[in-house]
Amino acid sequence: MAPALGCVMSKKVGVLLSGCGFMDGAEVHESVLTLLALDQKGATAVCCAPDVDQAGVVDHLTKKPSGEKRNVLHESARIARGAIRDVAAIRAAELDALIIPGGFGAAKNLCDFATAGPECRVHQGVERLVADMLAAKKPIGAICIAPALLARIAGKHGVAAAVTIGNDPGTSAAIEKMGCTHEACAVTEFAVDAKNKIVTTPAYMLGPGPAAVFEGIRKLVDRVLGMC
Repeated sequence: MAPALGCVMSKKVGVLLSGCGFMDGAEVHESVLTLLALDQKGATAVCCAPDVDQAGVVDHLTKKPSGEKRNVLHESARIARGAIRDVAAIRAAELDALIIPGGFGAAKNLCDFATAGPECRVHQGVERLVADMLAAKKPIGAICIAPALLARIAGKHGVAAAVTIGNDPGTSAAIEKMGCTHEACAVTEFAVDAKNKIVTTPAYMLGPGPAAVFEGIRKLVDRVLGMC
């Protein structure tokens, strides 16, 4: 008996999370909508995150620092329903593609772009995985502020990537300073760097809500899977 089409076409896609909550971790809508779009296409999500303390914890009700101490991997497990791995144990060879949702965690926990800008340092395990994906010419999707993280890694490794975070002049200037090119983009659309197999979309860098954000993410997922 021939295998079902979904089994034949299934791709393993890493989803790199950075905590839980847009002010100090992964943006929950962007993360869940990415997982939804992947599941709709029959892809297998491999959620991962670094096993480190968060750079800071914010009370999302008061929008003020809470003074708590939280772990990025454990917080990310909330979104992944517990099915998550330490990014240090993930290898590019086991993935067909990688997608990085946004949220301030991408700029605080995966790297320190939020405070250091274009001179930011990237978590070692995150940099290794992304750099290995770039070297292997495997597709990478980055959402919201995550393209800034991607630009830092790409530029450092000699890849002149083209990405978008929407139209914020400060962030786009920082991306250019890191050796990459920024393209303005609407929330429902995406930018494609076909040469380097990179797809990016602004999501909540522009908003305004889940429907518009999902349209851009859905298109990004479709293009990423199509590049596999």
